[in-house]
Amino acid sequence: MNNLELVEEYKKFISFEKRLSPSSIKNYLRDINELLKLNENKELNSYRLEDIRKNISMLHSRGLGGKSLSRLLSSWRGLFNFLIDQHKFKKNPTLGIKAPKSKKLLPQTLSVDQTLKLIDIKENSFLGIRDHAILELFYSSGLRLSELVNLNQNGINFDDGTISVIGKGDKERVVPLGSFASIAIKKWIGERKNIYGLESNNKILFLSKYGKKLTPRAIQYRLKFWAIKQGIPENIHPHLLRHSFASHLLQSSQDLRAVQELLGHENISTTQIYTHLDFQHLSKIYDKTHPRAKKK
Repeated sequence: MNNLELVEEYKKFISFEKRLSPSSIKNYLRDINELLKLNENKELNSYRLEDIRKNISMLHSRGLGGKSLSRLLSSWRGLFNFLIDQHKFKKNPTLGIKAPKSKKLLPQTLSVDQTLKLIDIKENSFLGIRDHAILELFYSSGLRLSELVNLNQNGINFDDGTISVIGKGDKERVVPLGSFASIAIKKWIGERKNIYGLESNNKILFLSKYGKKLTPRAIQYRLKFWAIKQGIPENIHPHLLRHSFASHLLQSSQDLRAVQELLGHENISTTQIYTHLDFQHLSKIYDKTHPRAKKK
């Protein structure tokens, strides 16, 4: 069988045996066509380890990152495993090859001054009061967007200054509620009572003018609105406030474990990216203040 026939047979296999979605099948076939194109459609049973390594190296030099290369290797590996199983191919030329690691991008953060400027909303309108409480809470407690959207009034303990949230994997965690956020939320709860037709059993904290639960997109839109209004030039999104919360806390406390617990990270390696941000902060201080760091 030629290459086209083998690929067509593999397509039937992942369609009917593996029952992959149409979009997944399309992605697999695109990756396999890329392999054939790179090797000028040479017969699949003649591929060697050196060919695959050369292909990966070539694509990497063109700018493809580690994640994209890993996906390609996974698609190619699946094809050759099928050919070994169904067509007695002797070996899988992709085995033992790993994609280059992607360069880790540090999360963007706001400075303390930028953050305080963003959340300093003075408007006493319905939206102003609500959005002020949302922004204060994001920065006070480092919540994920999904956690804030689903936050229930019963999860707030003003006496203890804590909030119970349901994070990833439906795991509950308790995080501190800052005093500024507490004041803003109390003011919002007073305004929330005035929503026309509000059902008494609706305990979701943040609602629209019509008593509907806010969508993640609606909150994203409101953050961008306030960024423009408050004169913040950055691309503001909810996770940016979470990053800023973590970075500012780590700069002050140097307690990585505490930051991990507050963010609800299962693995501390996820939290460690903020140590790089903290080091950048310390480096700037060093460059500005240390006598031997100053350029003549």
